Amino acid sequence: MSINTTNYSAYAARRQQLMSQMQAQGGGVAVIPTAREWIRNSDNHFPFRHDSHFYYLSGFTEPEALVVLVATADKQQSILFCREKNPEREIWDGFRFGPEAAAKEFAFDAAYPITSLAKKLPELLSDARAVFYSAAQEPHIDSQVQQSLQAVRDKGRSGIKAPSITVDVRELVDEMRLFKDVSEIALMQRAASISAAAHARAMRSTKPGKFEYELEAELLYEFRRNGAQAPAYGSIVATGANACILHYQSNQEQIKDGDLVLIDAGCEFDSYASDITRTFPANGKFSPAQKRLYEIVLASQQAALECARPGSVYMDGHNAAVRVLTQGMLDTGLLDKNKVGSLDDAIASAAFRQFYMHGTGHWLGLDVHDVGDYRAAGKTGDTRAYRQLQPGMVITIEPGIYVRPAEGVPQEYWNIGIRIEDDVLITPGGHINLSRDTPKTVAEIEAEMAKA
Repeated sequence: MSINTTNYSAYAARRQQLMSQMQAQGGGVAVIPTAREWIRNSDNHFPFRHDSHFYYLSGFTEPEALVVLVATADKQQSILFCREKNPEREIWDGFRFGPEAAAKEFAFDAAYPITSLAKKLPELLSDARAVFYSAAQEPHIDSQVQQSLQAVRDKGRSGIKAPSITVDVRELVDEMRLFKDVSEIALMQRAASISAAAHARAMRSTKPGKFEYELEAELLYEFRRNGAQAPAYGSIVATGANACILHYQSNQEQIKDGDLVLIDAGCEFDSYASDITRTFPANGKFSPAQKRLYEIVLASQQAALECARPGSVYMDGHNAAVRVLTQGMLDTGLLDKNKVGSLDDAIASAAFRQFYMHGTGHWLGLDVHDVGDYRAAGKTGDTRAYRQLQPGMVITIEPGIYVRPAEGVPQEYWNIGIRIEDDVLITPGGHINLSRDTPKTVAEIEAEMAKA
């Protein structure tokens, strides 16, 4: 591997933005570590994936690394701690930047070996007003920070003071990450486009008699052949009754004629996630009962999409979807009008939750369930209002219906699970559906499957 040519000025700008926020709160020192490497078994590691907060501020993907930001009234300094160059280890594990090259490549003011952290961190924390750090994320760094703070306190008689305030730095970074810039949007569009092609490939590959894991293999092939580094989460390939299990992931069942297949899968491209769900008939044609419920879910998603615009409250889409879904449940007899009453009654009593028990979306970004407060800033308690959508936010919109066998539920709908999910960027004029190329209507799905 050679040093890449990516422009890391955007990461430097994010560090400057964070340090400006730190200065506005009186200044201090921020400590942001990357994730640990984890043993899978014996001497075999799980594939390493950097911490998203650390990556957002650095662009650096090596393990054993940490960002320190120093922000005082008249100074901003960004420092990277990372592994030293080691030609022998590079034979076994691959390229390492080393501090000198990393500082230059990733636009840091300084870089030091990670082995010097125990000596350097107390120096950096000395006389700092606050430490901006999120505890309970990486225990080994928690210990290092506490030891460093104690080392500074031990110098108290010489006039050196330790930080007296601790601020959760992730709260500041979370709010920054909630709003995607142009480069992030481009990566998320690429991730969604790759995933859209993967879903279409899985549809074309489906036929009764295949196994769920065979479709998962088609997804993974399409992800990797288009440059995505990994799935953004464990792929769900659920046939028949398995589609009624929200987080089903064993993917071992054989697909039967007449089944619906629900696939919830998305790739991660250059650290940014996609998250798409489609549901389609194993034999290429929706049955009347399947089509009836599918059209209800599709209409509910369209109602939610119409709320995906600046100024809408985050929960507006969910409430719009619930209204359409609940009316559909009443119309099809999933809900008994004589028992649950009117549409408003069924919503007020949450009767719909028998068949729709989750929210209609979440933030999306570096994490598939991305960071950011769903409630309005400056509010406290359980009555906090949901925040308004703003340009640059990316959300998923994913209503569904899941019908388990139960007394009073029409048998023609038993074991039907349907979810439709898209990745949606809020824009000044409304929204852009990043996963728009994924077949979604009944006609589009049946036409795609007919290509096989």
